[in-house]
Amino acid sequence: MKSFKTLGYIAIVVLGLFLTAYLYSVFIKPTSYGSANTIGMMILGLVLGGIIVFLIVKLLSKKTSEISAESSHTVVESMRKVFKIVCAEGQFQEIYNYEKTRKLFKFIPSTKKALVIVKAKVLVGYDFEKCQWEMDEEKKQLKIVSFPEPEILSLEPDFKYYYFEEDLFNFINREDLEKIQVQAKKQVEEAVMQSGLRKLASEQMRTVLTEMVTANRWSITNPEMLTLPVQTATTKETKQD
Repeated sequence: MKSFKTLGYIAIVVLGLFLTAYLYSVFIKPTSYGSANTIGMMILGLVLGGIIVFLIVKLLSKKTSEISAESSHTVVESMRKVFKIVCAEGQFQEIYNYEKTRKLFKFIPSTKKALVIVKAKVLVGYDFEKCQWEMDEEKKQLKIVSFPEPEILSLEPDFKYYYFEEDLFNFINREDLEKIQVQAKKQVEEAVMQSGLRKLASEQMRTVLTEMVTANRWSITNPEMLTLPVQTATTKETKQD
């Protein structure tokens, strides 16, 4: 449709030029005495003005007739009740360097690189669906049978690409970008596990539960279950070493 409209405008302009030339040769062309026809000049001005006004109106109507339509459809896949408590929040910034090399014709190396800075907001807490405890209402005592370790409840990364280096036959495509985001997010998760954020969440949970139980004149028989074992923080470091 756009091409037909363009051809129509071109045809109008060409016809206008022919009409102008015709009117000029009939009415405006100087006579043998060197004078021009005044009425012919007025008619030519009116014709040219009409053509210009017509084109302006068409262009304005084309701009105003553009209609943008937007629609969205939200589908709720699942809903369920959860009992999760956030005990610690951390801001992390990681630098992820991506590099991939392949060989053209099995001997010409071709490398692509990318430098990504990931800023992430991390929430660490507990999923109380994994907790198990026993209550003695007569003695008002609470015994913890099983208490989970603090885990990452939410990780919201923000990716900023600062550097790209591509080769002529080795471009960074969408698959590479998806891989970069996945690997960079894993790197942030590893940094969270090695940081003191989980320990901070453990101390916060122990304080909150102890105060709640004490306020109701109860007691916890084994509060050491709320403490994050030191081994969980050191085993991952020894594995990497």
